[in-house]
Amino acid sequence: MAKRLMCKTLGAACLGLSMVWSSPAAFAVADLIETPARQTDLAPTKLLNDAVRAGDRIVAVGERGHIIYSDDDGQTWVQGSVPVSVTLTAVDFGTETHGWAVGHSGVVLHTDDAGENWSLQLTGTDASKLAIESKEDQVAAMEERIEEAPESEKADLEWAMDDLVFVIENMQSDLDIGPVNPLLGVWFEDDQHGFVVGAYGMILRTEDGGRTWSDWASQIQNAQNFHLNSIARITGGALVIVGEAGQIHVSVDGGDTWERRESPYEGSLFGVIGTGQVNELLAFGLRGNMLFSADLGKTWRMVPNSAGATLNDGSVADDGRITLVGNGGAVLMSTNGAESFREHFRNDRAGIMSVVPASGTNLLVVGESGVKITDARGKNLQ
Repeated sequence: MAKRLMCKTLGAACLGLSMVWSSPAAFAVADLIETPARQTDLAPTKLLNDAVRAGDRIVAVGERGHIIYSDDDGQTWVQGSVPVSVTLTAVDFGTETHGWAVGHSGVVLHTDDAGENWSLQLTGTDASKLAIESKEDQVAAMEERIEEAPESEKADLEWAMDDLVFVIENMQSDLDIGPVNPLLGVWFEDDQHGFVVGAYGMILRTEDGGRTWSDWASQIQNAQNFHLNSIARITGGALVIVGEAGQIHVSVDGGDTWERRESPYEGSLFGVIGTGQVNELLAFGLRGNMLFSADLGKTWRMVPNSAGATLNDGSVADDGRITLVGNGGAVLMSTNGAESFREHFRNDRAGIMSVVPASGTNLLVVGESGVKITDARGKNLQ
């Protein structure tokens, strides 16, 4: 169970496996990218990693390339047509019909019919080539700086350039293994502008609906290439990225530029949401740590949480209820703007990866045991 759940949150088990894959495994990954997801009535009962609304429709993504959608608040489901069989980790819609899903092997999928049919826009190989080109541009710029710099600065600049060359060599070696690094988060503003983020500091931007992408890693203060786990827009318009080692990055100009925020927690953060109030955000992750800020991350307070379960996702209902979900069947609810949370562990203890407000005060949760419809506390209704 732990390995499957942490494929989204990038625990050591999954990363260890990816690092030791040999060439035959790379061929297997290529096969999964080229093999359409198999149609099965069991898709709603298997591991699902994320779910979102696309207008009145709910769309969920998960293992084996499964993408399912429901037009009746999760009572019944239809499986979409997907060209890959890799595990999918996240999904977002820029409009009611235009959506993007990301997953293992660096895949980016696009739909223009609200999730019924999907096309492959990008793979990890494409992403690696974009990253290498970006680093090579940085090397060229560094060479010019070295030529113009005074002698007292040349040594430090040459050292920095050597680091860049070393990173490029590693990236080129990784290409021989294949597209093994996963994308973990996606956000789109509309049908043209969006970001995807993932393992080892991957961040890509598109301004034409995914037809072309730009490597945006140099815009993030992340010299160690820590994993970027999630991206979201909060009330007021700011974009926030959270990740490994307590990383929190904020943009107030639509993603053109980003600022690193100091975090009171140095462990992994797996998700971030707004609270519905302007400039308020709630970040959460490993061991149930929750961080609240009312000023875009300039100051923080830790939110009490005795549950201790790793938290993967959250949502805010129209009435202001904040719900967070996580491993071990954890469902945490706040009715006071994230001042405190009431915890509940579902009887099956199956890990929950995502939550969507449903009709009334009900919730739709997805995770290790597929789709479940619950009341506001997380108790099953069906």
